[in-house]
Amino acid sequence: MKEVRKRARLIYNPTSGQEIIKQNIAEVLEVLEGLGYETSAFQTKPDPLSAQKEAERAAKADFDLVLVAGGDGTINEVVNGIAPLEHRPKIAIIPTGTTNDYARALKIPMGDPVAAAKIIAKNETKQIDIGRAFGDKYFINIAAAGALTELTFSVPSELKTRLGYLAYVAKGIEMFPKSKARPVRIYHDWGIFTGEVSLVFVALTNSIGGFEQFAPDSKLDDGNFTLILVKTDKILDMLSLLVQAINGGQHVSDVNVEYLKTSKLRIETLDQEEPFMLNLDGEYGGDTPVDLEVCHNHIEFFVNREAIDQGIIHEI
Repeated sequence: MKEVRKRARLIYNPTSGQEIIKQNIAEVLEVLEGLGYETSAFQTKPDPLSAQKEAERAAKADFDLVLVAGGDGTINEVVNGIAPLEHRPKIAIIPTGTTNDYARALKIPMGDPVAAAKIIAKNETKQIDIGRAFGDKYFINIAAAGALTELTFSVPSELKTRLGYLAYVAKGIEMFPKSKARPVRIYHDWGIFTGEVSLVFVALTNSIGGFEQFAPDSKLDDGNFTLILVKTDKILDMLSLLVQAINGGQHVSDVNVEYLKTSKLRIETLDQEEPFMLNLDGEYGGDTPVDLEVCHNHIEFFVNREAIDQGIIHEI
């Protein structure tokens, strides 16, 4: 009887980060073949939702594994292609983006696509939560709102490729003074928050914008978001919160921060003339009002069990 081999599809963004994946395609495919996968590759195109459409096609063709090489935006597209379907292949990550927040949370090696691919050889996976917004848009790391959160989709992709993280720093300095508090009403599991906020973060992991203690007690599989509301727009206060975030996540107990866990929420701006633009994993997702919910343990990811922070997962 002929052996049925597992099938893997590599979906890679050739322009992500410093275009490092282009130099490692052959070695990555060799790793997968050595693990018994019948492997093929797809290079994303500039067309809208290129990675998403290919991930959906691979899932419907009953592939066992989708290996995605790119930044958080490319991973987000792959998840959006797979999440609505009944058959959802396992996902493995090769981080080649600028910040790679999701890969940081899973402790996947950075800057070395071959080492990242070899994580699959450990055969360590975990069913992980993802978020859903507007009923049909999925995210893996964060939904955010406020002027500063708009910088990730305000920086041109060619600038991100050329300058990397510096492109975000430059744009952040430009947008920092524009951050202002707006009146909101937010419904969550524990009640209703009404007040003025300048920034809203709805996190699924502990790493946001490269800060790995931004949501310090966030877990990947507990069925909850970590909701962080910044209740000030004063530059000195916000700089203070930034310093506290860098220094071990001390910002969560600051008087200017609301910090709680919730499995779902609704965000409304009380000034109808000025809605918040929602950032989903670094891309523009839509405007408030918005309903968000956790899809509990929805997709199985390969994780680096040896290095992962045990505090961010219930059982590993």
